[in-house]
Amino acid sequence: MPSLSLDFMNSAPQAETLAIESEPPGAEAKTSLGQSCRTPCQLPVQPGREFSVTLALSGYQPQTVSVRPEADGASATPRLAPNPIHVTLQAVAPPKKPVLKKKKPVTAGRPAASPPVASAAPRAAPGPAPTPAPALAPPPSSPAEAAASATNYPWPSR
Repeated sequence: MPSLSLDFMNSAPQAETLAIESEPPGAEAKTSLGQSCRTPCQLPVQPGREFSVTLALSGYQPQTVSVRPEADGASATPRLAPNPIHVTLQAVAPPKKPVLKKKKPVTAGRPAASPPVASAAPRAAPGPAPTPAPALAPPPSSPAEAAASATNYPWPSR
């Protein structure tokens, strides 16, 4: 007599194909279960528990979608939701370059003008300006002394 096997009743749930699409295409899709592919693609997944799918593409912000099993009725086999996954990736704004300030050219040989400094000293009443005394050397006592001083000047010798 042949033995009957009831293994078909204890079988694991069948894998469901999860479709993954992205705009723009070519993103890397990685599941928290360890599977990965490039969009558009399809992955076989067991619908027994919740997991996530992260889509990443250079120049775009990565996005993660949660996928969970949903049953239509009491005896219905759970299905993955959402399926298919369609994600529109958002472009990352390029970093702004700092604006360089133009430097004013510095004039050689001339120091920068400094602002006037207020003085705490009392000011004199306006009136005629005093004349400074001339800074003169004492006049030579004789013409020979004047000529001698010209020869003492460090001129190159002939």
